[in-house]
Amino acid sequence: MTPANDPLAPLVSIVGAGPGAADLLTVRARHRLEQAHVVLYDNLVSAEVLALCAPGAELVYAGKKYGDQVDPRQRQQAINEALVAHARRGRRVVRLKAGDPFVFGRAAEEIRYLTEQQVPYEVVPGLTAGLAAASLVHIPITERNFSNAVLLCTAHTANYDFEQLDALANMLRTGTTLVMYMGLSNLAQVVAKLRAAAGPDTVYVSAVSQVSGPRQRLVTAPLAEIEAALAQAALPLPVVFVIGKYACSLDEVAAHLPSVS
Repeated sequence: MTPANDPLAPLVSIVGAGPGAADLLTVRARHRLEQAHVVLYDNLVSAEVLALCAPGAELVYAGKKYGDQVDPRQRQQAINEALVAHARRGRRVVRLKAGDPFVFGRAAEEIRYLTEQQVPYEVVPGLTAGLAAASLVHIPITERNFSNAVLLCTAHTANYDFEQLDALANMLRTGTTLVMYMGLSNLAQVVAKLRAAAGPDTVYVSAVSQVSGPRQRLVTAPLAEIEAALAQAALPLPVVFVIGKYACSLDEVAAHLPSVS
């Protein structure tokens, strides 16, 4: 473990902020925040995590959210250049990303740019929101004899062709659980295509809102009923979906899966 005051630590740290709760950060992530001169943070990083930054650290919003009109390529290039500029001034920089930097983030692009510019960096893993959601609401996504694998995906599934959706449906039927990010805005398209591909098999959806926060909420329903359930619940963003034959919390399994004990 590198001490927080180690002068040999890389100037740029790409850090996973976890799902939101500050006490779910790794020890190394907390150390890096405490020693940072500048922190470039994403949209879903919680205020609780940002409060751990060093006093006097420069906090720079570098996130994006649904509906933004900024060209994502221009935004990313500006972030890349800022990381290098701060590092070349001798400042310790944290690029703070919600969840884990390598799960549906753009850490790879930032690392390529840092490498091209010969700026040393490190990656500090974080607990990804999808896996945290399943654990926090007690959904055993890889329980022996029931769910044999888990697949992380995004709601861009709505743009997949039928062959790809059919492959996902086959995975659901054989016990794979899907953990889907960024799906609330186009859930109708995803549900319609998954229902068409999945056929008569019963598939459950658990939607977890504001994972690990004080207002975390869970809504569970069969695939055919999830849209109506979510319309009634009006869950606030962000929402993570756990989808599968056994995608139910152990706390309410009797209501949804009476045959499983």
